[in-house]
Amino acid sequence: MGTDNNRRSAGRITTRFEALYSAGREEGFAVLRDISYTGALFGETTIRPEIGKRIRAYVFVQPVSPVELVGEVVRTTDDGFAIRYEIADPEVRRLVDDAAAVVTSEG
Repeated sequence: MGTDNNRRSAGRITTRFEALYSAGREEGFAVLRDISYTGALFGETTIRPEIGKRIRAYVFVQPVSPVELVGEVVRTTDDGFAIRYEIADPEVRRLVDDAAAVVTSEG
C-alpha cells in the first residue's frame, strides 16, 4: 500500500457516484467515494492500477453527462485507489461544487 503525505491537503466531499476508468489498456468500474479540487478516491474497483499509473475516469452524475477526471494514482487501498489531478480543470471544480451542494442538501 502506498502513502502520500499531501493526500489530505484539500477538503474532501464524500460521494457515491459510479465511474468507468482506464489505465492504459486496462478498463474498470468503480465508485467515486470522495473528491476534492486536487484528487479523488475510488472504491469497489474491478482493477487496481499501480501507483504512478495515469488514470482517465468518467464519473456519472445524473442528469449531467459524464465528467472526465485525469490524474495519477498516488496510493492504493484495500478495494481501490486514489488519484491526484495534473491540472485544476474548471469541470472538476464544478463536479466538486455540485457534490458539495448535494451533500449539504441531504444533510
